[in-house]
Amino acid sequence: MPSRTLTRSFDCLSALRALGEPTRLSLVRQLIAGAKPVTELCDTLHITPYNVSKHLRVLKEAGLLEVEKQGQQRIYALAVAFREKLTHNANTLDLGCCQFDFDKLPE
Repeated sequence: MPSRTLTRSFDCLSALRALGEPTRLSLVRQLIAGAKPVTELCDTLHITPYNVSKHLRVLKEAGLLEVEKQGQQRIYALAVAFREKLTHNANTLDLGCCQFDFDKLPE
């Protein structure tokens, strides 16, 4: 029996719910540049590891992030289905129902 890779379909409503919180939006902005460990996200955004982990869990459950465990650290990156919604310069997220222009959103 051939093995199949399950790919999660992108859910716009879940994405909107997850992105509706400013801290989560800031985390996504950081991860657009590339995968990062929790410690780096905490340092960059000046947020406690507890709060960063809580927000990352919401983003992951919405299908926006992927996580890879490397030793004691967890490395977070934008999920493939989510990255595909970014324009080539990664400044605009096109969800189909709406667009986020990261250059125009508040910090």
